[in-house]
Amino acid sequence: MESNTIGGYLINQLYKLGVRHVFGIPGDYVLGLYDQLTKSKIKIVNTCDEQGAGFAADAYARVRGIGAVCITYCVGGLKVINTTAEAYAEKSPVIVISGAPSISERKKSPLLHHKVRDYSTQLDLFNHVTVATTVIDDETTASSEIDRVLSAALRYKMPVYIEVPRDMIYKTLKYKTVPQFSTPDSDLMAKKEAVQEASIMINCSKKPVVVAGVEIQRFGLQNLLLEFLEKTNIPVVSTPLSKSVLNENHPSYLGVYEGSMGFPDVKNYVESNDCAILLGTFMTDIDFGNSSTPIDEGKTINATSMKLTIKHHTYENVGLQDFLTALNHTTLKQFHSIKVRRKTFQKFRTSEASKITVDRLFQRLNNFITSKNMVIADVGDALFGGLDLFIHKGNEFLSPAFYLSMGFAIPACIGAQLADSDIRPIVLVGDGAFQMTGMELATVARENLNPIVILLNNDGYRTERALLDGTFNDIFKWNYSKITDLLGRGKSYVVETESQFDSALRESEKINKDFVLIEVLLDKFDGSAALKRLTASLRKKIK
Repeated sequence: MESNTIGGYLINQLYKLGVRHVFGIPGDYVLGLYDQLTKSKIKIVNTCDEQGAGFAADAYARVRGIGAVCITYCVGGLKVINTTAEAYAEKSPVIVISGAPSISERKKSPLLHHKVRDYSTQLDLFNHVTVATTVIDDETTASSEIDRVLSAALRYKMPVYIEVPRDMIYKTLKYKTVPQFSTPDSDLMAKKEAVQEASIMINCSKKPVVVAGVEIQRFGLQNLLLEFLEKTNIPVVSTPLSKSVLNENHPSYLGVYEGSMGFPDVKNYVESNDCAILLGTFMTDIDFGNSSTPIDEGKTINATSMKLTIKHHTYENVGLQDFLTALNHTTLKQFHSIKVRRKTFQKFRTSEASKITVDRLFQRLNNFITSKNMVIADVGDALFGGLDLFIHKGNEFLSPAFYLSMGFAIPACIGAQLADSDIRPIVLVGDGAFQMTGMELATVARENLNPIVILLNNDGYRTERALLDGTFNDIFKWNYSKITDLLGRGKSYVVETESQFDSALRESEKINKDFVLIEVLLDKFDGSAALKRLTASLRKKIK
């Protein structure tokens, strides 16, 4: 791709950073950029709706390290505000590229189509859900602005926004900059003092625990984490948002810490520690199972990409990677192996005539998932039941476990599988979430992808039903399995018993070149133990 035009330069910079697919829907304000994309090495993936494109780009970024969505002005851009907000909340570096009316067209503020209030409305909104924004309106600064914004996405692992007016796409750059995509060095003295305090605290502790957060995944620091665990033998847990941060077979791994929702022995160990080492962790209400924070700040080392605190001391300008690297090079004692009873999963034995339940569904899945699968869970029991699944490799469980936006999973499987063609996604989605974005199975078919979609059909919004029931939790009943007839692709099953579910899973293994939809008919009040504990706690806040 010739990079002497503004559009060409942007596309080339995306390619250099590892973007091979851009998700979106065309519109007249962005057609020029789409034309240039078709002539480049980056493939355009047209989705059914812009929200689907945004979720797909988010998942792509979580797997590959950076993703991109390209849409038209306002009618497209405002649809991806929600997915961009999710990427912002959960640290996912999505590049949002929007076409826009020409700079020359904006004189005297005419009422051009798609306009809302004024021409900066969309930019103003994206300023609240991104870490950097720009409008490319000058050929002399275009390259520096593009590089500044892309650099922010990489540095902070958060979404950014680039608006390209349509009369700028083919304009020739006046000059190019040398892009700076590096992370600033830490303050050496602050880092030295922080490591000294942290090492004393760790070495004086008797019951330390590591809480490995989502930033370990986002910044690719798993090897540094493993080095620290091998060096110290300290037990480690993940959070719902960081599930699969490391191989769950690791001898130091205790499980997912979920507060009051979680496995009692894991909860008790974490909450009785005398030194909590939080690495890249966001301690959200979901992480704590909607209970109050049980971790004493005076016993905590809390290192994120934005901030480092040890006990009640704050160290400025010390990066997470630099801190963990330095900690691995200091003298730390090795702790004795801690025996904590982890949740174990026995071989599943099908009860032929028994109606399938949520708990039994997840037990069966635990005997089905392999290292070749990535689990992608939507909101609800797809997520909360899914947290008990055993993941065989690092970074192979995706879910919006903090922002909790329904409709994530099916479009996310598109982005995830295009980002890593070696995996076969297992998608867990409820019927409510499916009605939001389930038509993205058309994109799955178009891209010749082969996820196994497990649809938990419990006749409505199960999580809300447990909080406060009413007709507002009911949804129209679809013949979900007929979507394969509509698309002329895929294989669908409707199951109600354990034996039917078992048979459908076995058949799906043999179908390698197409997607599979398994609709599981569940009682509308059935739910996982974790979901029941969460909703019992939340219910007290509603009434």
